[in-house]
Amino acid sequence: MTLREPRSQVADAPAFEALMAEVMATAGRFGHREHVHLTWLAVREYGVPAAVGVVSDGIRRTARNAGAPQKYHATISRAWVELVGHHATGSGEGDFTAFADRHPALLDKRLLTRFYRPATLAGAQAKSGWVEPDLAPFPWQDGADRRDSPEE
Repeated sequence: MTLREPRSQVADAPAFEALMAEVMATAGRFGHREHVHLTWLAVREYGVPAAVGVVSDGIRRTARNAGAPQKYHATISRAWVELVGHHATGSGEGDFTAFADRHPALLDKRLLTRFYRPATLAGAQAKSGWVEPDLAPFPWQDGADRRDSPEE
């Protein structure tokens, strides 16, 4: 299965809610695996650029509605969408379990520590906007295709 063509206009709130409902239909709680699943669905449905908006806006809204707007983190949200998107683009997995089995490193909540220093992610700039990795480039930035590498 290939990625669907990105939609030109994405209604972020309904899109996020629909993705969340799909993920939670088979989950008992919303943990990291479910975040990755939601992101994978968003990337497949909308493409990476639009998925960044859908997922980021949805998480921001969810945090705000929960009375914890400080929990939203712009760099972390975008980085995860881009990492999942990197692996989902061109992959033939039409099933999230098969995708997760092929890319188990994405299920490691600490994956971003391979690309970012903790102090960088803790900074105000990273929380409010995009900050490039400062430890190692993302796989698509260094010119190497390491899709099957366990480090991603």
